[in-house]
Amino acid sequence: MTVDRPRREPCGEPRRRPRPRAAAAAVTASLLLGGCSAGGGGAAAGGAPELTIWTDQLKYEAVLAVAEQFGEEQGIEVEVEAVSSELQSAFVTANAAGNGPDVVVGAHDWIGNLVQNGAIEALPLNPEELSAYDETAIEATTYAGQLYGVPYGAEAVALYRNTDVVPEEPATLDAAIAAGRRAVAEGQVESALNLPVGQEGDAYHMEALLTSGGGYLFGTDEEGYDAADLGIGQPGSLAAAERIGELGERGEGVLRRSISGDNAIALFAAGDAAFLISGPWALADLEGAGLPYAVQPVPPFEGADPAVPFMGAQAFMVAANGENKAYAQEFVTRGVNNEEAMTTLYDLAGLPPAMLSVAEAVAAEDPTVEVFTQAYQGGAPMPALPAMAAVWEPLGQAYSAIVGGADPAATMRTAGETISSAIGD
Repeated sequence: MTVDRPRREPCGEPRRRPRPRAAAAAVTASLLLGGCSAGGGGAAAGGAPELTIWTDQLKYEAVLAVAEQFGEEQGIEVEVEAVSSELQSAFVTANAAGNGPDVVVGAHDWIGNLVQNGAIEALPLNPEELSAYDETAIEATTYAGQLYGVPYGAEAVALYRNTDVVPEEPATLDAAIAAGRRAVAEGQVESALNLPVGQEGDAYHMEALLTSGGGYLFGTDEEGYDAADLGIGQPGSLAAAERIGELGERGEGVLRRSISGDNAIALFAAGDAAFLISGPWALADLEGAGLPYAVQPVPPFEGADPAVPFMGAQAFMVAANGENKAYAQEFVTRGVNNEEAMTTLYDLAGLPPAMLSVAEAVAAEDPTVEVFTQAYQGGAPMPALPAMAAVWEPLGQAYSAIVGGADPAATMRTAGETISSAIGD
């Protein structure tokens, strides 16, 4: 499915990027390391229990609205704090020290590290409750066979098309690239495809090309991803690297290190590119720019494997050392786990909903949500393995080097050896 957006005049800030309240508490890592925190749960003034929730500033308004509703229903005090930076590491440190929150809201790929650090608890949702959510979102928030987060939103990259220069939807990535190159040759745009590479590489955005090219990152077993089965350096990844090299600066010139996460969206919004690979976070910029565009899931290379981007889920998780675990479990498994709360979270945070009924209702009003739902359903959860810490830098650097003209096969083999050695350590 593709969704076309006609040209619009620039408008004010859209709903899907709400500004946090000025009253949001900003908790810094240095404050936590000093052993002083506004968190820690406990009892509020007057002896009533208090539930403390940590999130980031972008999600503050959405989490606050749901938390306040829960607090009113339960007759308890609820405090939502917007952590200013490094939420995951701040939470691990505070939880270990016993002064962290009762609930943390964050990305699913934190889960492996949080479980390894004993920072979160498994959740007791039954199969019927789980069936209300997209299977991919539940897979993402499940680790070693146990559910650790209730997902409220999910996302993956898709292919944006400048309909002023490419009116027809491409069936393959090769067709998109060919149409983009024609637009460049005709002087309509400066770039055929804006896919973030940068000087350090971008393994996240490149994943769809790796998978369609025949490669994979980690294999899977009955419990999920298997860190012992590394696909980088294997034949499929070498074939994908060759194709990426052909698209690079010494080949077709489609992929360039001058395009990064800092400028890819802005240049496309300004009409300088025919295509863009990005996620739903680009929508606000495009709507504000008034660019006519269409969106579709990233198509595969011609005659190749499907393009499977990384999928990410945002979820509510219960802290292992929170002071009010009973209320924390009740909030995550009941207060959040319902259509009203999930609708509120979508309205204020803007992520495609993970709850199927809410996603269906939202898509009926905004077809773009359906496209991004298809995109994440066709993706694979970003591995929540702690081993991912050894992947991002060497794999990203390998992609950047290949785009810049380095030998694709040799570069990918070296990246695989580097990652494998780091995981083994």
